[in-house]
Amino acid sequence: MTAFVFNEPNFDAHEQVVFVSEPKSGLKAIIAVHNTHLGPAMGGCRMWNYASEAEAVTDVLRLSRGMTYKNAVAGLPIGGGKSVIIGNPKTDKTPALFEALGEALERLGGRYVTAEDVGTSPADMAHVAQKTSFVAGLGASGDPSPFTALGCFVGAQAAVKHQLKRDSMEGLIVALQGLGHVGYDYARRLHAAGAKLVVADIDQAALERARRELGAEVVPVDSIYDVQADIYAPCALGATLNPNTLSRLKAKIVAGAANNQLATADIGEALRQKGILYAPDFVINAGGIIKVCYEYLSKPEADVEAHVRQIGDTLAEVFARAEREGLPTSVVADRVAEQRFKPA
Repeated sequence: MTAFVFNEPNFDAHEQVVFVSEPKSGLKAIIAVHNTHLGPAMGGCRMWNYASEAEAVTDVLRLSRGMTYKNAVAGLPIGGGKSVIIGNPKTDKTPALFEALGEALERLGGRYVTAEDVGTSPADMAHVAQKTSFVAGLGASGDPSPFTALGCFVGAQAAVKHQLKRDSMEGLIVALQGLGHVGYDYARRLHAAGAKLVVADIDQAALERARRELGAEVVPVDSIYDVQADIYAPCALGATLNPNTLSRLKAKIVAGAANNQLATADIGEALRQKGILYAPDFVINAGGIIKVCYEYLSKPEADVEAHVRQIGDTLAEVFARAEREGLPTSVVADRVAEQRFKPA
């Protein structure tokens, strides 16, 4: 077998990568711990029907690294990690599957704390909690998606103020891709602020709901990049900013909830060259992990919203510094994070 993890382009000095197999439940998972300099690694558990194990490895490494940067920029006392379960979240879930994941986390002794992510839910995390205490996002208030959506909204406000020199969303056109828990709540906030929505998703029920409740215009999934919009809001899976889409993008701002939006690092500079202001994904979408971290560390719930709203201030600083130094916002955001999590 070819050893591919250390040579994977996204390995980036991960501290630990654990492959988990539990035949009785059918669990096949990968846990990636990127950096624990600021505290235990924290990041959600994604369940996805990956086409190959290599694809799952790439995803978990990219997501884990992203959590280190996200948590550091958000000013949280935690490091970055992530886990993925290989399987169909609609057909392969069982309590035993998540209990087996909990046992795997317990063996790590607290180096990694999980929570919900794409394809998993607070109910799934409750099964994980049967076997370990290293899990967050539990119970009726466990869903972090409203806080992720709030962070995206205040981040979009900061981007609009910087790029368009205006304080209001009234009349702005937002091309929003992905109407999951976060995407829909973000769309709802944009609509309430007076923005006009053009949306795309593979979920027809979600599209119909957005059309009915938010007055959204619906376009085919691949057409979202061609919309003449003020803001492109990627809220589905990552890497939608790539050489193929960049030439089609007509928006002035990119401000969305998806992780790893840049297919490659050089896309950040390409966006800058095109005059498109990019709100770095790991800065703007940190609201959910802020909520989860507060819960796990038993910090006051009442303080969560104020912390999430600071995302707008952080982005304003990133935008101003990037403009001042002639750098992509993605590079500036990376440097801010690295100053915090890398040992002196």
